[in-house]
Amino acid sequence: MPDRAPQPVDRQLPTDEARDLISLVRDIAQREIAPKAAEEEDAGHFPREVLTLLSESGLLGLPYDSEYGGGDQPYEVYLQVLEELAAARLTVGLGVSVHTLACHALANYGTKEQQVEHLPDMLGGGLLGAYCLSEPSSGSDAASLRTKAVRDGDGWVITGTKAWITHGGVADFYTVLARTGGEGARGITAFLVPGDAEGLSAAVPEKKMGMKGSPTAQVHFDGVRIPDDRRIGEEGQGFAIALSALDSGRLGIAACAIGVAQAALDEAVAYATGRQQFGRPIADFQGLRFMLADMATQIEAGRALYLAAARLRDAGRPFAKQAAMAKLHCTDTAMKVTTDAVQVLGGYGYTADFPAERFMREAKVLQIVEGTNQIQRMVIARHLAGPESR
Repeated sequence: MPDRAPQPVDRQLPTDEARDLISLVRDIAQREIAPKAAEEEDAGHFPREVLTLLSESGLLGLPYDSEYGGGDQPYEVYLQVLEELAAARLTVGLGVSVHTLACHALANYGTKEQQVEHLPDMLGGGLLGAYCLSEPSSGSDAASLRTKAVRDGDGWVITGTKAWITHGGVADFYTVLARTGGEGARGITAFLVPGDAEGLSAAVPEKKMGMKGSPTAQVHFDGVRIPDDRRIGEEGQGFAIALSALDSGRLGIAACAIGVAQAALDEAVAYATGRQQFGRPIADFQGLRFMLADMATQIEAGRALYLAAARLRDAGRPFAKQAAMAKLHCTDTAMKVTTDAVQVLGGYGYTADFPAERFMREAKVLQIVEGTNQIQRMVIARHLAGPESR
């Protein structure tokens, strides 16, 4: 079958700097990420060296202030960078999204002194972050978390277990939400915990359907002591900080989902235009042509939706509803498009010799992380009809 190279996405970018940035990302993706993606995912290899390269290239702090080593890029641009990275390998794209999420609390709620001390290394110094909200008994109901932080002199002692932590065991710092007061959302506070803190350990990573190169593990805090200057924001403000981070993080997941969907579409088009049956390419048959058209349309709709939400965020306007819509639509689209890509490839799509089956396995997790799509529907409905009656 002839090799039909996919055409780069025609992006609407606000500046020449942003266009140069996308060109840099595409070059790194084509040289350093995509060629090794299938082999390393199959082997469960975590590409720390790639994330280090991205940090050295200024790509781990794009939406943050350049005063602290960030890239001063609007979310509109940052998310399109994520999409390009996820199209090459979801482990990398999602890794950048999670790192950005882990930096959010300090960058937006930390004191000036905290930001000066920690942000340069977090944004461009080669460090990698993780975000610790979920627990074994509290996922969607995050306000019921049980990990405790107890005052001890001029510091805190953290005890508990976090679950489903991307980069668990390999992160250099953890943004941790812990209970410092009574039950419910108002008793939660945010902390910045170094990855080498005494008493911090990670369990064996989960054995997952997909994204085998991205470690997901429980993280244990066994009397971890940290000074008060690693508390982020006020006591009891942690849940509000967490929700703020998740609104932005959901846009990152949406962009990653469109990246995976685009990669699956590119694979399906290449196969359909090269595979000959009955004396002509299978892309000539209307049934497949319509599938490809529907796949492309849903991808473009998802891209437009996440970018519209990002532009609201960049303008300082409320965007929580639109972020939930983008996460919902884009991840459902990724699941549908990747499943259809397997169908286009037929039996070959079900084999590991082609990447379509990997894309389908990876797409599934995006409907779950950072709020399941059922939770997104609840968020959207609350914006439309108000809170549920009790």
